Formats: sequence, structure tokens, C-alpha cells
Amino acid sequence: MSLILPHGMQINAPLHPRFEQILSPQALDFVARLHRAFEPRRRELLAARVDRQARIDAGEMPGLLPETRHIREGDWKVAPLPKALECRRVEITGPVERKMIINAFNSGADSYMTDFEDSNSPNWFNQIQGQVNLYDAVRREITYTNEAGKEYRLNDKIAVMQVRPRGWHLDEKHVLIDGERVSGGLFDFALFFFHNAREQIARGAGPFFYLPKLESHQEARLWNDIFCMAQDALDLPRGTIKATVLLETILATFEMEEILYELREHSAGLNAGRWDYIFSCIKKFKKNQNFCLANRGLITMEVPFMRSYALALVQACHKRGAPAIGGMSALIPIKHDPEANEKALAGIRHDKNRDASDGYDGGWVAHPGLVPIAMEAFTKVLGDRPNQWDKQVEGDFTPAQWLDFRPEQPITEAGLRNNINVGIHYLGSWLTGNGCVPIHNLMEDAATAEIARAQVWQWVVSPKGVLDDGRKVDAPLVRALIVEELAKVKTVVAAQGDDTTSYDQAAGIFENMSLTENFPEFLTLPLYEAMA
Repeated sequence: MSLILPHGMQINAPLHPRFEQILSPQALDFVARLHRAFEPRRRELLAARVDRQARIDAGEMPGLLPETRHIREGDWKVAPLPKALECRRVEITGPVERKMIINAFNSGADSYMTDFEDSNSPNWFNQIQGQVNLYDAVRREITYTNEAGKEYRLNDKIAVMQVRPRGWHLDEKHVLIDGERVSGGLFDFALFFFHNAREQIARGAGPFFYLPKLESHQEARLWNDIFCMAQDALDLPRGTIKATVLLETILATFEMEEILYELREHSAGLNAGRWDYIFSCIKKFKKNQNFCLANRGLITMEVPFMRSYALALVQACHKRGAPAIGGMSALIPIKHDPEANEKALAGIRHDKNRDASDGYDGGWVAHPGLVPIAMEAFTKVLGDRPNQWDKQVEGDFTPAQWLDFRPEQPITEAGLRNNINVGIHYLGSWLTGNGCVPIHNLMEDAATAEIARAQVWQWVVSPKGVLDDGRKVDAPLVRALIVEELAKVKTVVAAQGDDTTSYDQAAGIFENMSLTENFPEFLTLPLYEAMA
């Protein structure tokens, strides 16, 4: 099996069945055209991130941009949304794995965000097989039969598909154009859009996307320009694409309205991506000696900086006629412990009731069993209305509130151990190709693992990184606990009948990233280089 490649393109990866269908000459030419047009700007924007981080490390704090004041004070709205995106009370998310795709579509959720990013381990097979799976799903031809012979098929009524490509920071290392790696996000978007946009339009629901990890309105502008060129190339009307931006970086909070404005022809609103947001706060202010967060489990949507950001997001969206979608609670059903299960379900109810009362038009869940609970919470507030775009949130939300990083205490040995345990367990699974992992009755993905390793790093370097028993979190303590928690993780994994080989490597990676002097920007970058 061989591919016909455009001039200047190399693909250094194996071809599995049907990969040549996705990697067709026409599709790869489309990828190459977009890459050559926009890769220089992506690299400039990534360099701008580095420059901005250096200024923050030197003490600069973010604020509202004076040069975009006219946008914040202007009278404008995003373009009207298609019928398929008017009701998004419950959105379910998950990786592009065949069985999970079918279960998510059949879950009863209004929308399904199918994920090439944080809940997906981006090895070559997962990325291209994921494209094959979505190609079949769009055409309602996707099926799956497990080892026991159980067959999975799509129901007559399924959720509306939205696709999340990778963030701007991630490359696709197996594809080179003119000697350069192609952007992972552009690669994911281009292949899906080329193969499926017309089919989705004919079926009345798509093409719709989720955009992750944006840090500025200039990064949103880049996506908007890509959308325009892609639609022109396929002779589709501009505005056909609709995209929801995950508001999951602290810097993007200062540019919410500007991000909506840049994408106004293509915008489907904002989503409060809470876990990456917490990680972003730690990462951006890592050298601020006055900043140190308490145990991960205490950083809820109701602490000051998270609460103000969440309400500001609804305010910005509804002011501009755009949907506001609540983020993910990591809680999942617990099958064999009724008491713990009811506690988890109560946590989901509280989370979704708060979001609905605050004005959110919908919210995320990670498991089909949680769809009815989330749906009940939003239906109780919305009644027969598909959304509450008309609800305006009152009050002023300021940079001072967004930077009010509390609580700082307690930091406990149990919290430190949990971060180490989750980090090793998740990394070990990620290295074997699984990017969405239930650990200690929570659904962990790359974002939650990022918090775990970032907190350990912060507690070591910050003078405020002191346990509630008076011990300073330091490298010898972390190394000792890594040995103990690795043993626990391997015991759990072995009991499940899985190979534990990757977890020794994961522990080494976790130790290095937690104790290195220079904080690694993203966990997934060195991990990606380490995988096949």
C-alpha cells in the first residue's frame, strides 16, 4: 500500500486498512495548501506566547487590552446559529474510538464533542483511525462488535457532532511539508472538513468544531482565516462552519469578547474549560512567589477566581448572542458502591444546577450515565426553551477578580500523593494509546493530569508549598512518594490484567517534569516525542 503525495510532502508512518481513503491525494493537497498559507502565522503566534510568558515571569500581570476597547464597547452580535446548534443542554465528550463514538451518539445528549485532543492519545493509528471512524459515523455506517460478539450501532436519533482538533502547540510529527511538521490541529481539521463537510451539510448538521487552548484573539483570527480559505476551496458559503472556543486559558479570559468578535461569522459561543483553565493559571504565574494553590480537589467552580471567570463568560456570550456552555465535572458513576455512587451523582446535580441557574445554556458530561441528570438540571431552568441566550448576567467582573487565586491552603500529604498517583497512572495509560482514563472514580484526561504535575512542581518551588503538618514539599519527598505511588499504580493496573511496563517510564517522566528547573509548557509535548 502506498500513497500519492503532493510535492514536498512526506509521511513517515505505517498505513493500516482504509488509511489511504483518508490520506487521498486530494485531501493531502488540501492539507498542504492550508499549511503553506498559515504555518508561518502559527509559528509567529507560538513565539508570541513565549514572549508573553517571559514578561509574566518578570512580573507583568495581564489586563484588558486598550487597543480592543472599541470591540468590547461596540454594538455587534455573532452571526445567527443553525437550528442544529440552538439546543445544547447536554454535551457529551470522548475520544475518537469506535465504540465510544457510538455510545456517545446514542447517549441522549444533544451534542457530542468527538475529540482528537485531550481525551485522545495522539499516536498515528488513533488519529487516522479516528478519521475513518468519523467518516463512517457522519454517513451513519459506523458499527462495532466486541470480543463477546455484542454489536453496537447508531440509534435513529443521535447527538449532533462537533469535532475538536488538536491545539496550536501540537505538531503532527509523521507529516512533513517542505521539511516542516504540519500543525496537528490544522491536520485534524483539514482531513475531517475535506471528507465530511458536504455530507454533513446535506444531512443538516455541520460542519461544527470546538477550538482548544486559545490564548488570544489573534489565535482566534488565525482559525477564522483558515475557515474562510477552507470554505472557499470547497466552494461552500462563508459562515457554514461554526466553532465553539474552549475558554481554558487564563489569558483568554481577558479577551473573551475579542475572541467572539474575531470568529463572529463562525462563532458558536464559548465553553468554560475548567481543568485546563486551572492548569493555565498555575503555568502562567509559576514564578510568582505569592501564588500557590491548595489541593486540586479544593479548586472548584465556586472559588473566587473560577466563579468570576465562569460568570463573566456567560455575560460575554449572551451580550453577543452566543451560547455559553458549562465545563466538565470529572465525576463519573461508580458501579459497585451505591453510597459512593449517590455522592458522585449528587456532585453532578450540584454542578449542573449551578451552571443552569447562572445562565449557561448547557453543560458537559463524560459518561452516558450522567446525561439524564444533566438534562434534568437544565430542563428545570429552561422549561420548553432550547436555551437562555436572552438571560443577561448583571455585575462587573474585573481582572482583579480573575486573578484572586484562592484557596492557598490546605496542601496535604494525601493531596500530594493523589497528584503523583494520578499523574503516573494517566501518563502510563497515555503512552499505551489511551487518553481518557477513569482513576479513583474520576475521569482523567490530559488536562487533569496537567494540574497534577503542575501542582507538584509549584509546591516544590514556591515558599508557600508547605504541607499542613509543617513539612516543605521538596524533591526528596516527591521522589520518595513517587516510588510508593508507582507501586500502588502497578498493583491496580496488574489486577485489571493490563501490562505495567509503561508505568515505570511514566514515573520517570513525571519525576522529571515535576522536579525540573524549567517548567515544561505542556506534558503532552515530550510524551508525544516519546511515543511511536
